[in-house]
Amino acid sequence: MGAAERTHWVEWHDQYRDPTSPLSKRLVVVKRLLDTVLDEQPGELQVISICAGAGLDVLGVLENRESARRRVKALLVERDPTLADGARAWARELGADGVAVVTGDAAETSQYATVAPADVVMACGVFGNLSDFDIQRTIAALPQLLRTGGSVIWTRHRRAPDITPEIRAWYAAAGFEERAFESAGENSFGVGRHVLTAPSEPLVTGKRLFTFLPRP
Repeated sequence: MGAAERTHWVEWHDQYRDPTSPLSKRLVVVKRLLDTVLDEQPGELQVISICAGAGLDVLGVLENRESARRRVKALLVERDPTLADGARAWARELGADGVAVVTGDAAETSQYATVAPADVVMACGVFGNLSDFDIQRTIAALPQLLRTGGSVIWTRHRRAPDITPEIRAWYAAAGFEERAFESAGENSFGVGRHVLTAPSEPLVTGKRLFTFLPRP
C-alpha cells in the first residue's frame, strides 16, 4: 500500500489489527448481533452496509459461515477507494458472489435504489462522525431502507456528551423496537440492534442522509 493510499480512514482501520483495541472489541459485538439476525432468518437476506469500510463486519461474519455466503446478498458502500478495493478483494476470495462493493458516497439515497428495502442495515462507525441533527435525520430515513421486521445494527461512542440514550429514543420515535444495546461502559462504545416495527416507506432517491463533520 503506497503512501498516497494511506488516508485517514485507512489509518483509522489499522486499530483493528490490535485485538485488544476498543474498535476490535466493538467489532466482536457487531458481528455477534449480525450472527443473531442470520440465525433468526434462515432464508435469503439482503444487507446494506453504510460507510462499510473494509467490510470487516459483514465479510467477517460470512468468512465463518460458508452456508450464509449462498443466501446473503449485500451492498457495501464505501467512499475510500483503498478500503473499498480491500472489501471487494476479500469478497472475491470468500466466493461471496452476492456481495457487491460500491466505491461511492453512502449518504446518497440513490445508492440503495436497487436493493431497498433490505433485511439488515449496518450503520457502524457512522454516527460518531455526524452532528446530532444528521444522526436523527438518518434514523428517521431508515424505514426507507428497511422492510418491516428488518434490523439496523449501529454503533456510537459513549464519550461525553454520551448521546446514546437520545439515539435509542430517536429509534423508538422512528418506529423501531430495541432488541439489544451493549456497551463496554462510559467513555467506551455502544452497539445497538433495533427492529423496524412500523411500515416500511418508499425510498426517496436523490436525497442526502448526512454529511461527515470535519475531523479535528
